[in-house]
Amino acid sequence: MAASILQRCLFPVQTFSKCVNYRLSVRRCLLSSAYTDTALWEQRQKDPQDLGQLASLMDRTYERKFPVSSLVIGRFIDTLSSREEVDKAEYYLYKFRHSPNCWYLRDWSVHSWFRQCLKHGARDKALYTLKNKVQFGMFPDDFTFNLLIDSFIKDKDFKGACSVVEEVMLQEAFEQLSTQILSLHALSKYLATKPELSWQEERIMGASLMLVGLKQENSVGFSARLLGLALIGKVELSRGIHAVFHQMPLMWTSGYLARALALINTVCCDFTHVKLSQEVLDCVEKILQDLSEIPDGQISANDSDEEDHLQRLRLPEYMKLFKELKDRLVAQDQTDPRSLESLVSDLTRDTLAACEESDLAQYRQTLCDWEAERHQLIQRERETKERLSKQRVGAAQ
Repeated sequence: MAASILQRCLFPVQTFSKCVNYRLSVRRCLLSSAYTDTALWEQRQKDPQDLGQLASLMDRTYERKFPVSSLVIGRFIDTLSSREEVDKAEYYLYKFRHSPNCWYLRDWSVHSWFRQCLKHGARDKALYTLKNKVQFGMFPDDFTFNLLIDSFIKDKDFKGACSVVEEVMLQEAFEQLSTQILSLHALSKYLATKPELSWQEERIMGASLMLVGLKQENSVGFSARLLGLALIGKVELSRGIHAVFHQMPLMWTSGYLARALALINTVCCDFTHVKLSQEVLDCVEKILQDLSEIPDGQISANDSDEEDHLQRLRLPEYMKLFKELKDRLVAQDQTDPRSLESLVSDLTRDTLAACEESDLAQYRQTLCDWEAERHQLIQRERETKERLSKQRVGAAQ
């Protein structure tokens, strides 16, 4: 329902030139080949291993009730060379996560796992282990998140991209500008497909839009935040506040629709240079209208808190205030006829290329740090083996 409003400002492309411009815009909306190139990653010092021997070593170690080291599981992941091997690796990731050494799965091993999944056509396995991160220990960094989101976007699988964005939202990992832009791109593209969203999906989309919108103090950020608050407010009034914050990084204080209206007022008073998407404003208005048309009995069945009922009673007040604020925006020329998708596309075209450079520089440094830490662990492993060998010799004598 919310997504249908997001289509009102979308018109069919009618001329060849517009088609060309659109295709060029879409191409620039993706990460560059330099960003996704595996050359930097492949340049790491190799540690050739036999996958079968590593699997056998881990099996024997677990049978003896000993912990497998982070180096061993890391080597196992690095050695994967086919989709079939990636599928079989799931078992060992699970075993390691549920072992005493579970806290020591290294960041480079997590990154390597997702690289291997993308390399061997196992993106579904990457998404599965990401969604079940507690069971497999898969908590990617920003760069890895970007590679995953970009992979789905390039194949126009916007729902899959939003599934990755959901995990970014749950980890509250919208720190990198590139992650923010890719997330907004995925969210706006998916909404543009007019999906039929369940209330759980509306909550996820709303939380993702709101949290990533907090990082952008521009038309895109405020429009995304407004739509996010409205979607969460819809869930609050139809399902109750407990349904909103359960297992979500959201406030448990009621009044998300009130916060949406407060945001519009803030834009009117303090951010007069910002324009809100007319499409998003129409969507908010439609949400308020739909909520006011739901019979009281249907909502009261889901109410579990007195505050939920009070929020329901304030709906007429919210409708009146929204219309006043919308008229004020129009009077101050603070509405933008472009859709959220169009606003995000323009932001992506203008900023993504620049932030890629800083991301790549940081990634190079991260690789150096990982290699330094890995060499320290290898040295410690070598010293431990030598000490144990001497102890065995001494015991034999």
